[in-house]
Amino acid sequence: MSSSSSTPVLPSLPSFRLDGRTALVTGAGRGIGAAAAAALAQAGAAVTLAARSRDELQTVAAAIKERGGRATVLPLDVTDSAAVRERIAQSGPFDILVNSAGTNRPALLADTPDSDIDAVTALNLKSTLYVTREVARGMVAGRRGGSIITVSSQMGHVGGPRRTLYCATKHAMEGMAKALAWELGPQGIRVNTLCPTFIETAMTAGMFRDEGFREFVTSRIALGRVGQLSDIMGAVVFLASEASAMVTGSALMVDGGWTAA
Repeated sequence: MSSSSSTPVLPSLPSFRLDGRTALVTGAGRGIGAAAAAALAQAGAAVTLAARSRDELQTVAAAIKERGGRATVLPLDVTDSAAVRERIAQSGPFDILVNSAGTNRPALLADTPDSDIDAVTALNLKSTLYVTREVARGMVAGRRGGSIITVSSQMGHVGGPRRTLYCATKHAMEGMAKALAWELGPQGIRVNTLCPTFIETAMTAGMFRDEGFREFVTSRIALGRVGQLSDIMGAVVFLASEASAMVTGSALMVDGGWTAA
């Protein structure tokens, strides 16, 4: 009596490569934005770097090109709605958007002036709406699908001392992504957030010079260390690529376990 077996047909691993794709990254002159741009370029995308400082953008673009990537610079004040509409129409359309422009002005709410509320809301939230609106218009018009990634924060899911204003903008980003995922899903456009813990960047350097603050942060992270820029790079490529083809309206936590407590 003999038995026969057939070779199972296994699914193929979706590609993490981004060859032939175009990407726009805001806040790309430094920190998380620059790291996101570098990651996308290393995965094969042609990346457009947007920020206010042309000099910073040119430095990042040169570094990307030195590694064999493709990068162009787009000096742009993302808080200026008219400028965003004009410049993105000229530079797009794009397959991938990473909203990384942002800021933080930690303080008790009682000590927060209107100028800080206006500045943080304008850069963290309003600019994200402006840029996403224009990139999404290009994606829909071109029937090209796409991936929209907004750099939110673990503080978009929890609260924190002296972070009321920052948390307000990041929680708003989370709601925006969930609603927009339903608006754009029928066009094959995915919308997600990336939520890092505290990452060592130029913006956080002053905070981490306070050893008490560093100890507070690491005590809340299950992995026992502060995040590095390299920690967000794989997550960006995952959300931008076909590897996350069924992921939309989601928040990818890169927080070392902060929100798991």
